[in-house]
Amino acid sequence: MNILQLHNNEKEVSAIPVFKANKTTAIAIHIKKGEQLKEHITKVSAFLVCLSGNAVFENETGFSQSLVTGDFIEIEPMVKHWINALEASHFILVKS
Repeated sequence: MNILQLHNNEKEVSAIPVFKANKTTAIAIHIKKGEQLKEHITKVSAFLVCLSGNAVFENETGFSQSLVTGDFIEIEPMVKHWINALEASHFILVKS
């Protein structure tokens, strides 16, 4: 199975759980070019890995980081954040 082929290319943003064990979950995320993963908050720390594409992660504190293939970021709990895709982008999000 190929993680980049899981998503329906018709949706602007797609999130599909791909692994769950105990309290750990991995989610495959796809964001189309020019689209946004809307602002939201996670209650636990999360680890986001860019598998392909070019996007910008931002949060309510003013932090901004470009994410290209191979880049990763730790997402703080209880901080509103969002992702803007400059190109079609695929991610793996791990929450524990």
